Amino acid sequence: MFTNNLVMQSTDVEKAEFYRKTYTHVALAILAFMALETILLKTVPAELIFMMIGQRYSWLLVLGVFWLASFLAEKWSLSQSKSVQYGGLAFYVVLQAVIFLPMMYLAMAYTDGGQVIFQAATLTVAMFAGISAVAFTSKKDFSFLQNIITIGGFIAIGLIAAGMIFGFDLGLWFSVGMVILASATILYQTSKLKEQYSTSQYVGAALQLFASIMLLFWYILRILMSRRG
Repeated sequence: MFTNNLVMQSTDVEKAEFYRKTYTHVALAILAFMALETILLKTVPAELIFMMIGQRYSWLLVLGVFWLASFLAEKWSLSQSKSVQYGGLAFYVVLQAVIFLPMMYLAMAYTDGGQVIFQAATLTVAMFAGISAVAFTSKKDFSFLQNIITIGGFIAIGLIAAGMIFGFDLGLWFSVGMVILASATILYQTSKLKEQYSTSQYVGAALQLFASIMLLFWYILRILMSRRG
């Protein structure tokens, strides 16, 4: 039976159960993403994939739809209804699989196949584990990161949009900056899990962490691909 108490107001047993369910759902979301991405790579024609990125405005439209749909998925994941929460998480996994499709295709076709993807995934998992350990073991208050993440996010969106509209490459250092931003987001979100969620909202917590993990993976993969391109 689920309660609506904040995690920080719950017993140690309830806290442990919340964290177990949250990270289990993160793992399941990642596995679902991998399975769906594999299916898309095998079934979606290359012509359709290139159409997603062939025109700068078409890709901008794809990203715009993605951001709006992400907001909706996040709202669903925080619903009191478990079916709506799961629907939000599943919807977001599908969105991530679609948005990653062109990059995954290029990584498979123009680098050393799956090796660069495996390396990026390994680095992402290692960084996520390290950042999570810092968040759980440190007594430091990471609230100051919230404004930095918000401002950094708006700047990043503006630069991405400008790059697409005016046709310039954001380059390696932008990807490095986004890796730092994603890492800071994971640190902040992990440290605030107990304050922002009730014990019944582990699906919403999982969605937030999954989103940050995928952002981190995206830019680590971009960096590795740029070094091999």
